[in-house]
Amino acid sequence: MREVVGLLAAPAPRLDRACKKIARMGGGIVLLDGSVIRTRRRTGKENRKNYSGKNKCHGLLVIALTDDRGRLLWISAARPGRTSEITACRHDKLTRKLREAGLGAIADLGFVGLDDGGPDADPAVITGYKAARNRPLTRGQKLSNTALAAVRAPVEHGFAHLKNWRVLGKVRTDPAWATALVRALLVLTNREVAR
Repeated sequence: MREVVGLLAAPAPRLDRACKKIARMGGGIVLLDGSVIRTRRRTGKENRKNYSGKNKCHGLLVIALTDDRGRLLWISAARPGRTSEITACRHDKLTRKLREAGLGAIADLGFVGLDDGGPDADPAVITGYKAARNRPLTRGQKLSNTALAAVRAPVEHGFAHLKNWRVLGKVRTDPAWATALVRALLVLTNREVAR
């Protein structure tokens, strides 16, 4: 079974190739999101790093890029659930690769602070506005957040197509195995959705 999963995962696109493909097809924007895939709890010290305090469950974090229709283009390696989305993106050098391809990304509020480009650089990652306790959002900021949420809706559909596979409910927390499995499911999902 592991050999078959490895063979299915092999054609999954790498980040730089996926970005270049979108740029060649004339796209200028991708949708960026992260999701925790729930896993079974492990015992002992291995359990701690896989617990996501944000989602209150054990799991593995994956980051994905989709196009404006919600088709999955790229999935990152599976990381422990306690890893933040920004840390995972910085590990993959996502903003640098987006800039090299001439692309921008639209993301949710979990990615605020990811784009660390200079003041003269065009933004590689566009996020909404966060309210603070002493600084509520203005009407314009609320409208901007609503517009970004409407544009981001297809990325949720992409993750929904991926999570329809029942095999993800049986994943243990071995990140290497989960990475191969998720990338194999990416290939299968794209074939299924393209029909």
